[in-house]
Amino acid sequence: MPDPTYHRLGDHTEVFQIDYDPRLISYKEILDIFWVSHNPSSKAWSRQYMAMILYHDQNQKQIAQKSKEIVEKEQGIKVQTEIQPLDKFYLAEDYHQKYYLQNTDQLAFEIKTYYPDIEDLTNSTVAARLNGIAGGYGDPKILERELDEYGLSPQVKKILQDVVYD
Repeated sequence: MPDPTYHRLGDHTEVFQIDYDPRLISYKEILDIFWVSHNPSSKAWSRQYMAMILYHDQNQKQIAQKSKEIVEKEQGIKVQTEIQPLDKFYLAEDYHQKYYLQNTDQLAFEIKTYYPDIEDLTNSTVAARLNGIAGGYGDPKILERELDEYGLSPQVKKILQDVVYD
């Protein structure tokens, strides 16, 4: 009998969940960033990689639907991005967590001294920020302003700077 916790590859959609402080940024502002960060008129080629917004409550649903309508009207397109209620959220496997950090040898070695437990690595906002930088998504101005605050070795600082400035 198959394991009931096993999910076939095509039966899921890869998403991320954002924890945010509504005193600092609103749900609408997060959606504004989302809409300019992908092509909402592009039809998904698979369920695994489809663009979607998952909402937690009716208020988020209404805000998401209104933002979708605004994008359609302003851009004159049919938005393919789905808006669905969040049913269940599963964390990705450990080897997917902070992927760029874990797959760059020197970064992985150093970051494991700070976060030897995978749960601590997964939950770290600093590790999330460093992972984005290591993946090539860093802003040089922000990196220069924050780099010394991370307590990293000169070698790792140089790796991150090289990624951002290349």
